[in-house]
Amino acid sequence: MLELTDYLSEAVKANASDLFIVAGSPVCQKLDKRVSPINKEDMLYPQDAEKLITDLYQAASRPMDQFLSKGDDDFSFSMPGLARFRVNAYRQRGSLAAVVRIVAFGIPDWSKIGIPEQVMGLSDESHGMILVTGTAGSGKSTTQACIIDRINRNYERHIITMENPIEYLHRNVKSIVSQREIAIDTEDYLSALRACLRQAPDVILLGEMRDHETIRTAMTAAETGHLLIATLHTKGAVNTIDRIVDSFPSEQQGQVRVQLSMVLRTVVSQQLLPDVNGGLVPAFEIMHMNSAIRSLIRDSKSHQIDNAIAAGSGEGMIAMDQSILNLYKAGTISRETALDYADNPEQLKRRLG
Repeated sequence: MLELTDYLSEAVKANASDLFIVAGSPVCQKLDKRVSPINKEDMLYPQDAEKLITDLYQAASRPMDQFLSKGDDDFSFSMPGLARFRVNAYRQRGSLAAVVRIVAFGIPDWSKIGIPEQVMGLSDESHGMILVTGTAGSGKSTTQACIIDRINRNYERHIITMENPIEYLHRNVKSIVSQREIAIDTEDYLSALRACLRQAPDVILLGEMRDHETIRTAMTAAETGHLLIATLHTKGAVNTIDRIVDSFPSEQQGQVRVQLSMVLRTVVSQQLLPDVNGGLVPAFEIMHMNSAIRSLIRDSKSHQIDNAIAAGSGEGMIAMDQSILNLYKAGTISRETALDYADNPEQLKRRLG
């Protein structure tokens, strides 16, 4: 069996996104959404997995007590000259296991990884709420990091991030960037967000909005003159708005719709598609707020928002299927991929001809 540093080095060299340490199989890596063993001969037994996970904790200088008592843990660490790693350790079938996300040092070049200028332009906003949404592994953290990096390079602001765990490290350029890791620097997202409002922030990055208390506090922060960028694990603007409203008790939902219609600036929803070269390329839905969409949110007609997005191309909006169609026309993705990932495959099929 290889040492932990060997497995991590192999995964970084292969440009893998994740490393899997699970007893009963070899250590595996994920390349372009496909999982494959690093060395087929190295079958992991429970004691092997435990050794590798203990080595992960030692590399992070982190005690294992919380993990061993609770069965789940998130943390991150860096290896100089190699990469930064985000770890989720967990128990399965009575043995220890982990998934290690590989994060390259430095912020990626947004233009090379397919983030459009309409998204990067959100860095010029000074207040209100911006939501970056998508399923797990859709590139939300990378998009947020690129936006924060542009703010850092262009404006003199105090940026506070709340992440679990911290993925990309930001050095102070024109701005001051305070990065807080949940469970290490602060207890939880809600505590961090409430404290943050007393720390003179201009820009707040909230890694996740999990409950209505956090969402309410985030909306209040956006209402009081801060730029708040947050994440939701939802697909599409309509689902995002419904998820936020539905997280509140029914008697509060009318008030929440009014407040949300006032503080929300943009919803960016993204997914990663396999391209024709065996890599991954992002597709984006972008919804900017205008008077029509504000009215639809207030009047509980969010099911009509997709039509408003399609009609708002002149205001910089784009529907997910239009983004996918553009990728197909540019020769970046195949016809099959376009139809597999479309929100409305039948309609897209007619547009493809």
